[in-house]
Amino acid sequence: MSGNGVLGYSTVHARVRAMYATMLDTASWQKLCEAEPYPALLETLKATVYGPYLERVQDQNLTSRRAVYQMKGRLADAFVTIISSIPNAARPLVTQLYRLYEVDNLKALLRGVASGASWDQIRYVLFPLASFTVLPAQEIAEAKDVPEAVEHLQGTPYYDTLAHAMERYTAERSLFPLEVALDLSYWREIWRDINQLANLDQTWAKRLVGSLIDVNNLMWAIRYRVYHHLAEEEIINYTLPFGYRVQDQDVRAIAAGADIAPMVSRIYPDLPEPESLLQEPRSGLPELEKRLRQCLARECRTAFTGYPFHIGVPLAYLLLTEFEIQDLTVLVEAKALRVPAERYRSHLTVGCISEK
Repeated sequence: MSGNGVLGYSTVHARVRAMYATMLDTASWQKLCEAEPYPALLETLKATVYGPYLERVQDQNLTSRRAVYQMKGRLADAFVTIISSIPNAARPLVTQLYRLYEVDNLKALLRGVASGASWDQIRYVLFPLASFTVLPAQEIAEAKDVPEAVEHLQGTPYYDTLAHAMERYTAERSLFPLEVALDLSYWREIWRDINQLANLDQTWAKRLVGSLIDVNNLMWAIRYRVYHHLAEEEIINYTLPFGYRVQDQDVRAIAAGADIAPMVSRIYPDLPEPESLLQEPRSGLPELEKRLRQCLARECRTAFTGYPFHIGVPLAYLLLTEFEIQDLTVLVEAKALRVPAERYRSHLTVGCISEK
C-alpha cells in the first residue's frame, strides 16, 4: 500500500478500531482483580479476548510465566496485522517498534547465559516473535558464556553494537554496558525512523513514541544519579539527547545535579506532586514512572478522537495493548503468589481504572 491520509490509512484504521473495541474495559478489569484464587483468574481471563491464546495450553501447564507468554501473543498478532496493512512510508517505524521486543529478548537471553539458566528456564520469558526474529534464541541460550553468545549474533543487526561493548563487559564482568549499548542503539534507530516520516505522521509519532522515549530517558537519568551515583559524564553517555518533552538540556541538568522535582513539574505540569515522590526515591521512583506511563496512556487515547487517518491510531493501540499486558502480567504473577490486592494494585498502569 502506498500513500498516506484517508486512502493509505483506511484499511489499517478499520482493523485497529475493531481491535481497540476488544480491549479490557473497567468492568472486565474489576472481574479480573476480584477473581480468586489463581485458577479462577485463568478462567476469568479465558472469557476475554485473551482466551484463545490461553486455551492453546492445557490448564496444568499454565503457570504464571506460561500464561503471560501466551497472552503476549495477542500483541505479536496485532503488530503483524498492522505492519501488513500500514502505508509503506510508516512501515519502518512500526517494524522497529516491534523490534523492541527482540531487544528485550536478547537482553533476557544474555542474562540467562550469565546466570547459567537453561533454555527451558528462559524460553517462556521471551516475547513470542515467531518467524519475525533474527535471533538464534536457543543457540544463544545454550552458549557456555556471554562472549560465545555474542558470537552467535554475527550477521544480525546487534553484533557490531555488542562487539564494541565487549571490552567493558570483559573488564567489569557486568551485562550493564551491553544492555545500555543495545538500548541506546535501538532508540537512536527509532528516532531516525520517526524523522523520516512526513507531516501529520511525524507529529503523532513524536507525540506518542517520543513520549515513550521521554519516560525511559528521564527515568534512566534519575536512576543513574539517585541509585547508581554515576558521574555526570557517564549519565550523559548512557542517555539520549532527544525526545518529545524531555530534551538534552534536561538530561544534562539532572546529570549535573539539578533539583529534579521542579524539572519534572515543568516538563509535566499536570503530574501531581512529584516533590513528594522524590523525597523517598526507593518507593517514589516506581510510582513516578507509573504516573508518567499513565500520562502516555491518556495521550494515546487522544489519538482515537478527531481526524483518524494517521500513524497515531495504530501506534496508540499498540502502546495501550503493551500497557494492558504489563498490567495483566502483574495481576497473573500476584494471584499465582497470593499477593494481597493492596500490594499489587499500586503497580497497575491502566488495570482496574481502564477507560476508553
